[in-house]
Amino acid sequence: MKLLIGNIKMNLISQIERENYFKGLGNSLMGRDFKNVQIVLCPPAIHLEAFSKKNQSKFISIGAQNIHEEERGRFTGEVSAPMIKNFGGDYVIIGHSERRNFFGESNELINKKIKVAIKNNLIPIFCVGETIIERENGEVKTVISNQVLEGLKDISQSQIANLIIAYEPIWSIGTGKIPKTDEVMEVRILLQKILRDLLGLSLDKLPRIVYGGSVDSRNIKNLCIESGMDGVLVGGESLHPIDFIKIGEALENN
Repeated sequence: MKLLIGNIKMNLISQIERENYFKGLGNSLMGRDFKNVQIVLCPPAIHLEAFSKKNQSKFISIGAQNIHEEERGRFTGEVSAPMIKNFGGDYVIIGHSERRNFFGESNELINKKIKVAIKNNLIPIFCVGETIIERENGEVKTVISNQVLEGLKDISQSQIANLIIAYEPIWSIGTGKIPKTDEVMEVRILLQKILRDLLGLSLDKLPRIVYGGSVDSRNIKNLCIESGMDGVLVGGESLHPIDFIKIGEALENN
């Protein structure tokens, strides 16, 4: 089953915007029954409970965009894994490039977050990817290998098998620069090789790998379907239900 993950980011700044989003999503889904696509919507944490209560669809799940590495305590302004789970979330994005870049999240911190997510029965959506400078310098293999090995340190093979890895080339996010199909495929193969050769997972236990970065219904075939990815992590297009569901239709029909 393909994955369509919507990262709504820091949007829907009012109840009115949220209700308009629900209305648009409901209209876009009317008469559709996805059998080969699982949709995961990741709104800001303040909307999590509302999304969970509003969702009546068997093919839509709810997730969060980030968690703290501790479960509770004196961490003003943070959101914990138990909070996400108790208010309707089943997934959580961890290590997104914006968290790494703007908030300085290290591989070590991301590792702690993945562990606490797993402990609380959340499915981590573990993001990895390189900058344009790293790609131009031929460092893609080194960068992604370090991110994976350090991010998944001391996590069991069975736990790794159940998470989701999102490859997001940082140079493509929000820029309109689109990787070629073979560039995405090369990283998918690299990730599978790391998981098999260095972490010991068998072929049938590999986690699902999705692509993220400037995804829309026009390039979904090249970025996901032809490259062999298991789905997509969508940013900007997830704010527009009509366009978002068009991506889902492309995944459903291929």
